Amino acid sequence: MNAESLDGRLLFAIPKKGRLYDKCISLLAGADIKFRRHHRLDVCVALNHNVALVFLPASDIPSFVGKGNVDLGITGHDVILEAQMQDHVTEILRLGFGKCALQVQVPEHGDIKTVDDLAGKRVVTSFEVLSGEYFKGVDQRLGLIGEGEKQGTKIEYVGGSVEAACALGLADGIVDLVESGDTMRAAGLHAIATVLQTEAVLIRSTTPKHPHLSPLVELITKRIAGVIAAEAYVVIQYNIDRDKLPEAKTITPGRRAPTVSPLEENNWVAVSAMVVKKKAAETMDELVRIGAQDIMVFNLDNCRV
Repeated sequence: MNAESLDGRLLFAIPKKGRLYDKCISLLAGADIKFRRHHRLDVCVALNHNVALVFLPASDIPSFVGKGNVDLGITGHDVILEAQMQDHVTEILRLGFGKCALQVQVPEHGDIKTVDDLAGKRVVTSFEVLSGEYFKGVDQRLGLIGEGEKQGTKIEYVGGSVEAACALGLADGIVDLVESGDTMRAAGLHAIATVLQTEAVLIRSTTPKHPHLSPLVELITKRIAGVIAAEAYVVIQYNIDRDKLPEAKTITPGRRAPTVSPLEENNWVAVSAMVVKKKAAETMDELVRIGAQDIMVFNLDNCRV
């Protein structure tokens, strides 16, 4: 595939591997972006839209979107800040997956108990920029920089196996992403501070490269927002006495407002609303408490919000 075949197409960057890849592929399917990616090729053309998908390392995507010709991208919020591209890209949608925390970690049974204890020592990370900014603030607060022979915290970059740095004598502490915490605990580490909470985000260039593609950008954004909402919400339907409707609305306010329809039975109404999936059981219990009947919950395959 050559550059000419991409002319006039919306370029959409997707992480080519790692913790975000599988979820992104599912998201594209939910947004009805059909494609066939040939083995070992990192660019493919969508079959049903004027879109070319570009598979890149997640850490490179902010730069390609912010300074290159790529129109849309999915990457981590942390990656944008680490690449110092927050002025060049706009986060248009938080995607609700890939959630984790960038945390300061030290040996669980060591002498270092707080960030102040670690200040001035050795820290290994693959997030040099974020770690440097964080410890610069700590060092300034403790007076470890700019005074005589005192020195600030030493930040050293490694590209992988960050969690092994303490055990192998390279660091006194590390800064790394924590999702479940299993790897951290297996390495004998524990977190003493959180630098940043992060998740996957949909981004576009702050300065659009191809204004004529703006309608397509909006279409894809709305479709992806619908897929995310369908995963996070369910539809709840129930019948209730109209006199109890004000209280019912406080329990099921919907994303904007519930749908209320009159029933043939005097003074009864049917209510339909979107509720957070994780709270569906509690919501049903609350509705039973105020006298609602015929309560049903339906999963969403897709929606527009």
